Amino acid sequence: MDAHFWHQRWQKNEIGFHQSDADAQLVKHFPQLQLKAGNRVFVPLCGKTLDIAWMLDQGYQVAGAELSQIAIEHLFANLGIKPEVTIVGALKRYSGDNIDIFVGDIFELTAQELGTIHAVYDRAALVALPEETRKTYTRHLTAITNKAPQLLLCFEYDQSLMAGPPFSISRDEVEEHYAATYETILLEHEILPQRVKGKVEAIGSVWHLK
Repeated sequence: MDAHFWHQRWQKNEIGFHQSDADAQLVKHFPQLQLKAGNRVFVPLCGKTLDIAWMLDQGYQVAGAELSQIAIEHLFANLGIKPEVTIVGALKRYSGDNIDIFVGDIFELTAQELGTIHAVYDRAALVALPEETRKTYTRHLTAITNKAPQLLLCFEYDQSLMAGPPFSISRDEVEEHYAATYETILLEHEILPQRVKGKVEAIGSVWHLK
C-alpha cells in the first residue's frame, strides 16, 4: 500500500470511510481533552472530514495533513473558504481563517512547519496504515506534535476475515505504540452498530492519550 493506492481511492471516489456528519464519538468525548477556545487541534490524514467543520464551529483552530489534494479542495469548498496555497518544504499548505492543511506525505511534515499543537484527533489515520508503517507513524506523530494529548478512535476485528484498510488495532498495540509517552485511558470499548465495510463485526475503542 502506497501513495498511489490512496490517490486512486480519491480519484474514483471510493471513500467509504468519509462520514456525512461529525463523528458521534468526537462530539461525546472531545471534552476529555479540556481544551480552551482558540487552541489548535491536529487531524492527521484528515481527508475532507466534517469533524473539522465541527471543531471550527466550537471555536478551535485546526491543522491537518492529507495526501490527496482532491480531498482538501473538497474540504475547503464544503467549508466555504477560499484557501491561500503556499509551498512549505515538501508540502503544500492550504490556509484560511483558523485552519491550515498540509497536503502531501505526512512523514515530510516537520514540527517547525506544523507549529504549536494543543491536541491531536486521530479517527482515521492509525487504522488506515499497514502494520509496518504504524510504528513509524506513531513516533512521527508524537514528535511533530510535541507529545500533545490525543483522542484516538480505532477498532478491533478478526483481521483474517478481511484485509485492511481499515486495519484492526488491538488494545495491546495501542499500549505498544503510546504507553511509554502517554497515560493511555480507554474511554469506550463497545461493539460498533455497523459492520466494518459492511462485512465484519468490530469493537470500537476510544482512547484518551493523556
